[in-house]
Amino acid sequence: MALLAEGKMPERYQRNFGTVGIAGQIRLLKSKVAVVGAGGLGGTVIELLARLGVGQLRIIDGDTFAVHNLNRQLMSTEHNIGVNKAYAAASRVEVINCDVQAEAIPCMLDEGNAEKLLKGVDVVVDALDNVSTRLLVNRVTKQYGIPLIYAAIAGFTGQVMTIMPGDNGLERIYRQTNAPNQGVETMLGNPAGTPALAASLQVQEVVKVITGIGEPLRNKLLYFDTEMNVFEILTVT
Repeated sequence: MALLAEGKMPERYQRNFGTVGIAGQIRLLKSKVAVVGAGGLGGTVIELLARLGVGQLRIIDGDTFAVHNLNRQLMSTEHNIGVNKAYAAASRVEVINCDVQAEAIPCMLDEGNAEKLLKGVDVVVDALDNVSTRLLVNRVTKQYGIPLIYAAIAGFTGQVMTIMPGDNGLERIYRQTNAPNQGVETMLGNPAGTPALAASLQVQEVVKVITGIGEPLRNKLLYFDTEMNVFEILTVT
């Protein structure tokens, strides 16, 4: 931060300079982002946010790595099967960037802890795999005026949206009150490229929200199908 205060970009962030500049990098380093889920989406989100220099990461996940995670979950290795995902992700952040403080929360987010875990952060990233917890996160972020970066994936497809305070949220997407808690991803699976692509788009949205640069996907759902080479932006209001 000392170099940045002098108007100089530290070497590790020089490749960020042309995009976010000194002011943007300072905002990133001063920001606090909660990532709910440290699996396929969350692992890539956490890795990239740490490399960008987001100052504080709160990583929330009560699950442990299993062998079937190895195909796509960036934080999983053959040597950490059975290890809690939040702890593994926080350990990874420690070896990536000493400027970033990673707080591991080794429990599932639920009605009893959601407000405590999400209140006070600048941005929340939804890296979940079930509808009920997504809607809970949507409700809490709306209550506390926190921007929410949403994504969901299945097979070759995915969707990403940024929900700002006051916007209609995920209730516009998940309208059916009796909808299943998990969707078509249980049948289609998730090949490695799909969560990586969706997570990368989420990270770009985090950067835009924190720095004020660019146009977030606000009231817009970016849908992609890489099998058919389709990228569409749908209006959600």
